[in-house]
Amino acid sequence: PAKAALASFMGSAVEYYDFFIFGTASALIFPHIFFPDGDRAALVMSLATFGFAYIARPIGAVILGHFGDRIGRRRVLISTILTMSATTAGIGLLPTYAQWGVTASILLVVLRVVQGFCLGGELPGAIAYVVETAPRRAGRSVGIVFFCVNTGVALAALLNLGIHEWLTPEEIGAWGWRIGFLVGGALGVGSFFLRLKLEESKEFARIRATA
Repeated sequence: PAKAALASFMGSAVEYYDFFIFGTASALIFPHIFFPDGDRAALVMSLATFGFAYIARPIGAVILGHFGDRIGRRRVLISTILTMSATTAGIGLLPTYAQWGVTASILLVVLRVVQGFCLGGELPGAIAYVVETAPRRAGRSVGIVFFCVNTGVALAALLNLGIHEWLTPEEIGAWGWRIGFLVGGALGVGSFFLRLKLEESKEFARIRATA
């Protein structure tokens, strides 16, 4: 159904938007505001924070995939988009190193790991859901999921470009970097309400009844 496809596709786009917006900020912004400014290791620590999510992704895929198989794709997809949106908005509201010291750095790492964990369960869950919902159009549906993933990345890149074109480096460092994360949180809330209207796939209900 179109509603199921839209909710699943938009959720994947938003989650990869959130993931990409962090990657850009970790190279350009975070070394100066979440780690000791002027420290030669700040960039390495910032990029390591980005990398922590890649450790969490396979763990999230295993755990969330397990729960998706047990309690349903719908519940997991709703949980991942809500958690991902909350962590993205949380990063956008996070105090800087100058305000909270190393606590800000630790919270950034924690939020980033949660992002990676949720993202690990998002794409497999979305693919499983659309295949079970429309098995006769599985190839096209999965292709659209990946199209929307790249759409989220493109949206994040365009937003970053606009911020760096319209704001001065001082404004970006002071508050402009937060825009992308707050926009991502708002987009995630919209996708969350779309996913609330999803129904569990009939194929999953059939398998669960016979397992």
